Amino acid sequence: MTNPAPSNVLPGLRFRQRFPLLALILERFVLSIVLLFAVSILIFGGLEALPGDFATTYLGQSATPQAVANIRRDLGLDRPVTTRYVEWLGSAVQGDFGTSWASKNSVSEQIGKRLGNSLFLAGFAAVISVPLAVGLGMLSVHFRNRMPDKIINVISLAAISLPEFFIGYLLILFFAVKFGMATFPATVYDSMGLVERLKAIALPTATLVLVVLAHMMRMTRAAILSVMSSAYMETAELKGLSAFRAIVKHAAPNALAPIINVVALNLAYLVVGVVVVEVVFVYPGMGQYMVDAVTVRDMPVVQACGLIFAAVYIFLNMTADILAIIANPRLRHPR
Repeated sequence: MTNPAPSNVLPGLRFRQRFPLLALILERFVLSIVLLFAVSILIFGGLEALPGDFATTYLGQSATPQAVANIRRDLGLDRPVTTRYVEWLGSAVQGDFGTSWASKNSVSEQIGKRLGNSLFLAGFAAVISVPLAVGLGMLSVHFRNRMPDKIINVISLAAISLPEFFIGYLLILFFAVKFGMATFPATVYDSMGLVERLKAIALPTATLVLVVLAHMMRMTRAAILSVMSSAYMETAELKGLSAFRAIVKHAAPNALAPIINVVALNLAYLVVGVVVVEVVFVYPGMGQYMVDAVTVRDMPVVQACGLIFAAVYIFLNMTADILAIIANPRLRHPR
């Protein structure tokens, strides 16, 4: 039975001693909020520091200074940057990202449609890549230093070495152009059925799977091999437990914390890394929307997309930390 904390201990320390797991989770949550706030400053300040502005791009090089000044005044660009940042952040917290300068449409409504497409693509890629990566990692450990392990390692190294846009163009060349087995561009719309939508995103999904599969598989293999070298695993093998059963029943569960971490980090990459893939396959998601906005310097759209990508990435990293804490007793009860 644990002794009660002394009365002179600070409340925060007393809470940490009584609820160590909850304290760690709250700490990760607060750090994530602070980090997101810092990222919002970088996004807004970085875009403000870029040379040129929307007014000049919109009116062209022949625009008069008065016309440029009028548009800047209409958009509120003549006000102090700190005032505009506070207003933008306050509205963004409420889900209002303002109006697109180029299309005059609500940014939040446009993002709602595009974000759904991006999450659908990333989610379908995750459904394929996560179990496949864990399975291949366990298979590689089972046949370590033998031919299946070497083949898996060579293929994974090749996949890691190739950038996603190159993989995408290769898939387009072979499966869309030469063999006609897949559709390009990857166009989706609201009235499409599930089967049609899955056919449309086959190539971008395959690209994302190949990009994240190799990294997740290699990290899974490394985590399980680390557990396999421990004394209790060697004892289990000496007692006659089959290698495959030792991996599945004992090694994999004890390697769960690092596996969860790498899976969550790659899921974060899937959501944020769709930018390049969406541009390659002309997929109507958040990435394509952001790139289109950058070309015309539509700052409300770029700021909103950047903040949402950052929020998703930070949230998934926070989730990875929390799941790793829950899965690892040594992290739940630090000394």
